[in-house]
Amino acid sequence: MKIKKIISFILLFLISIGVVNASTSASINNTIRLATTTSTENSGLLSFLLPEFQNTSNYKVHVIAVGTGKALRMGKDGDVDAILVHALEAENDFVKNAYGIKRYPVMYNDFVILGPAADPAAIGNAPSLQDAFLNISKNNSIFISRGDDSGTHKKERKIWASAEIIPAGQWYREIGQGMGKAIQMASELGAYTIADRGTWLSYKDKADLKVLYQGTDFLFNPYGIIAVNPKRYTDINFKGANALINWMTSKRGQQLIGQYKIHRQVLFTPSASP
Repeated sequence: MKIKKIISFILLFLISIGVVNASTSASINNTIRLATTTSTENSGLLSFLLPEFQNTSNYKVHVIAVGTGKALRMGKDGDVDAILVHALEAENDFVKNAYGIKRYPVMYNDFVILGPAADPAAIGNAPSLQDAFLNISKNNSIFISRGDDSGTHKKERKIWASAEIIPAGQWYREIGQGMGKAIQMASELGAYTIADRGTWLSYKDKADLKVLYQGTDFLFNPYGIIAVNPKRYTDINFKGANALINWMTSKRGQQLIGQYKIHRQVLFTPSASP
């Protein structure tokens, strides 16, 4: 039994014996559990956005920053009310299989390939993204993979597959951790890695790396928000999830997303439908 269901059961029992009143249990519905990718948290975007939403609504957002794969699993298990992630195919499957109600576009940025300034694999001069990854594997240059089924990890695997490479060996290191840690480790080892631009801009002053490859359509990185289906889990705060979705895709929410900058650069481009 899930922890939240256990808590709800205990509250109902306490209400029935008069230890607490109904208004106490109602406060549960004032909290929105949002599972999201580490990039929205590490970049500082949510810290910039959510205070205004919370101040102008009756809701408090409890952010759970994990990889996209884990965020989707939490949604499937009914452990959160909404997900904000960046793996379009997986998001569409989530909705198609009735775990979520509808995917709403929120914003986008892109992925960048990072590496040491010396660029020993010469990926900066590669004619294509696939050639860049081929150079890394042929040169046995260390590549740091998140290895956590995150949106970034899913994109990385697609690039290797498109280059017809199965990465393996001492040079390919899966760490099972978030984007910030991957950037830090790549910097320490003089290695290559892939990162979303938002997190990179947040960490670039702390890392001895450079953007060596960027700008292809393959590196496009869209984000979507989805409310978990209340028909699967009756304790989902569907009303709160929709309030958050409506605000994130509203004119004001989109305006704030477009205003958020680091190093005078916009981290995310708003993309909600009018």
